[in-house]
Amino acid sequence: MMVILKIPIVYLCLVVYWAVKAEPEPPEVVRSGVREEPPQPRAPWTPRNRRPGPRRGPERTPARARRATVSR
Repeated sequence: MMVILKIPIVYLCLVVYWAVKAEPEPPEVVRSGVREEPPQPRAPWTPRNRRPGPRRGPERTPARARRATVSR
């Protein structure tokens, strides 16, 4: 049973060793027929007219249940 449980540990060690030993590949240059243009400048920020009043509705409180009055 102990030997079977050690197989994944050995595999993990081999994968880590292989990843450390491997040399990174240089990135490939992608050449497309489309020419990249610089992005267009954005218009300056302008303030918007805001609606007056609260952003949220009024706070709601839960309705209270009336107690039954017991007449004696």
